[in-house]
Amino acid sequence: MAPTVLLAEDDRAIRHALERALTLEGYRVTAVADGVEALAQAHRTPPDVLVLDVMMPGIDGLQVCRVLRAEGDRTPILMLTALVETADRIAGLDAGADDYVVKPFDVEEVFARLRALLRRTAAPAGADAPAPPAQPLPPVRPPEGQTVEAAGLRLDPQARRVWRGERELELTRTEFELLELLVRNAGIVLDHSTIYDRIWGYDFGPGSKNLAVYVGYLRRKLDQPGAPQLIHTVRGVGYVLRED
Repeated sequence: MAPTVLLAEDDRAIRHALERALTLEGYRVTAVADGVEALAQAHRTPPDVLVLDVMMPGIDGLQVCRVLRAEGDRTPILMLTALVETADRIAGLDAGADDYVVKPFDVEEVFARLRALLRRTAAPAGADAPAPPAQPLPPVRPPEGQTVEAAGLRLDPQARRVWRGERELELTRTEFELLELLVRNAGIVLDHSTIYDRIWGYDFGPGSKNLAVYVGYLRRKLDQPGAPQLIHTVRGVGYVLRED
């Protein structure tokens, strides 16, 4: 069955154009003009994925995102934003969004990001799901429920919880998946394309700042006074988790 999309965008031209493009791409789309309608529709008929404009009158996209996350709703959320500053993007991630696209956007990028979000939510599908392609990194997974430890971090994959020392960290889904990848490959430099492929299922190219934003936000949650930084940038290559 075609995936369902709840689109909230107050600009009529953008809303109609994106609704038509998504429909032609095979999605079943419900389009609304503001955050109040978006929340009502999400409660009435939960979609497979939400596409929310950040700047809407009344209840904006960030508020919609916060309300849904506070209710325990983990439906993937893609934000549409005209704001390009890193702090603005961080605000969206902090609200619980999974990804964002900056206006003006290429509709093919929206399609790619939606496919990546839907693949991640469909990952635990049944035995008929195709096996993932071979990866260059061979991390060994412990038995279900067993914690993974590296660089002073303790991570429980099944419960999706993580601690630095005795302090538990509150992470979004994408932040947890990124940290889990780094922890399982502690000491190994992961290049940008590998991280994009493993986390998003799509390489957004050298011009994308998406990964840098998530790494920066993850560092803010991990860092603590007097303790060493854990996520290190290897310029021109990628990132590595190690305790120096």
